[in-house]
Amino acid sequence: MASLAIYAGPAALRKLQRDGFQQEHFKVLVGASGGPKWFVLAGLDRYLFGEFFGERRSELYTVGSSVGAWRMCCLATGDAVGSVERLAYWYSHEKYSANPSVKEITDSARTMLGKVLGESGADEIASNKVFRTHIVADRCKGIGSAQTKLLQMLHLGASAALNTLSRRSLSLFFERTLFTNMDQDPPWSSLEDISSAIAPLKSSNLMDIMIASGSIPFVLEGVSNIDGAKKGHYWDGGITDYHFDWKFYPGEELVLYPHFSAQIIPGWFDKHLGWRRVKEDYLDNVVLLAPSKEFVLSLPGQKIPDRGDFQQYDYASRVKLWQEVIDRSEEIAEDFRDLVEKGIGLDCIQAISKRDR
Repeated sequence: MASLAIYAGPAALRKLQRDGFQQEHFKVLVGASGGPKWFVLAGLDRYLFGEFFGERRSELYTVGSSVGAWRMCCLATGDAVGSVERLAYWYSHEKYSANPSVKEITDSARTMLGKVLGESGADEIASNKVFRTHIVADRCKGIGSAQTKLLQMLHLGASAALNTLSRRSLSLFFERTLFTNMDQDPPWSSLEDISSAIAPLKSSNLMDIMIASGSIPFVLEGVSNIDGAKKGHYWDGGITDYHFDWKFYPGEELVLYPHFSAQIIPGWFDKHLGWRRVKEDYLDNVVLLAPSKEFVLSLPGQKIPDRGDFQQYDYASRVKLWQEVIDRSEEIAEDFRDLVEKGIGLDCIQAISKRDR
């Protein structure tokens, strides 16, 4: 598997070595924040959505924040492959003015997601009984819900500072809100690490939820007073759950986590905190799929795309680079297909505790 690295927790590793990769063994699918980093997984998503989970009949719980949430929404539409292909195309072709305002970027994101979902996508996601969609967005507490930029900056700065001492301090500033299309309590209704709430995901509020979940502060506007949820201003779900630090599922079934990196960073403010790590116990039944180091080094610029590319490249150069990564992502999909269908690479699965963190 030249392009794909696979890491598994102890329970997951035992099950894979005994039974191989079978879609019915997975109960949860996870999508992390990361913006354009996702392009390296576009081909893998096409395979997962169209083939691996294509005939799924039992419930699969999906959870995501930011672009991870957008991907999970694609899976729950009636045309999962077409939706994720549209997401890759329109996201990679986002074009702004020379000095775009926050409103311009927000309006562009709404237009893009409208093209991805089409006329019926929101209804299909909200009513899907197989793919149980969960999206994280963060409700600001106190002055963070003010419409004054200075107060919002003070709120964000204070939350970042206290987060260096404890992730639990985020509860002073934000309430993680988990939007769900389930008509009963979701698997994560009792999260206690950070102040949390549950709210309904409906066709009528889905666009607002998707925008809120991807609203990086001061890059997008965020959303105020989402229908069905508590009053307040909602920002990027990655603030509390960038790559997640949860026990995804307590049962014997497995968690599939296609990720752009072997690193799992709990929250947005933890990106530069080397000591802040996900609890290893939470990864016992997790299978992490990531591009190999060798594959990343073979990409243009020897890296996966990121938001910095908007400033580094002109529009044509950026689109060309990102399209090359999207095309090359099919190599990861092919490696995973060989693993699933032929068992090639089962002996290459590594213990998740040995990944680069």
